[in-house]
Amino acid sequence: MLRSLRSDPPLTLRQTGPGRVHLVSTAAGPLGGDRLELRVDVAPGTTLELASVASTLVLPGQGESVTLVEAWVGAGATLRYAPEPVVLAAGCAHRMVVRLVMEDGASVSWREEIVFGRHGERSGACRSRFDATYVGAPLLRQEYVIGDPASDASPAVFGDARCAGSVLVAGHTPASPPAPAEGCAVLPLAGPGTLISAVAPDTATLRHRLTWGERHLRPGDV
Repeated sequence: MLRSLRSDPPLTLRQTGPGRVHLVSTAAGPLGGDRLELRVDVAPGTTLELASVASTLVLPGQGESVTLVEAWVGAGATLRYAPEPVVLAAGCAHRMVVRLVMEDGASVSWREEIVFGRHGERSGACRSRFDATYVGAPLLRQEYVIGDPASDASPAVFGDARCAGSVLVAGHTPASPPAPAEGCAVLPLAGPGTLISAVAPDTATLRHRLTWGERHLRPGDV
């Protein structure tokens, strides 16, 4: 049962099932200069799945655009956050910030996918920051930059990949984390969680690799 649901364009929230909400883009953007904020509270002992109906196209404009997502997951609650990819149009300057707070016994699966430009164009610029805590202790601190020619072309960073993404599965530690597969990296965290990171030449391959990692960490849930 959803206690409250409030939104304004360009991000509009729609309940699409029991414990399920979709983000609907009701205007273009984000554009340069926009600041979009999403706050999610999952009450103790409840479950929420948050997705989106389409990819998000980040467009250039006046200055940097910012997307901030803050999520609090109460004790014993479950959150699955799985939006469609973010596409960085050429010329954009974007910053993505995630702040995730988990209480004791909370469980989270959080997917993030970024595409380096539309077909045939260079990627815009993006700085992505993810901070997660579990019962007050740091669980994940991660930041990376896309759209810097000096690093993007390095085979040690993205190589010839056209998209990158990750899945954080937190709240429990699997008995045996999956072995790394092609295009994937598996990072067991110091707290109860594992991070699967992947790069790929296209979105279908990226989704397949991230789903593979999530399926190994949460069998039966994907």
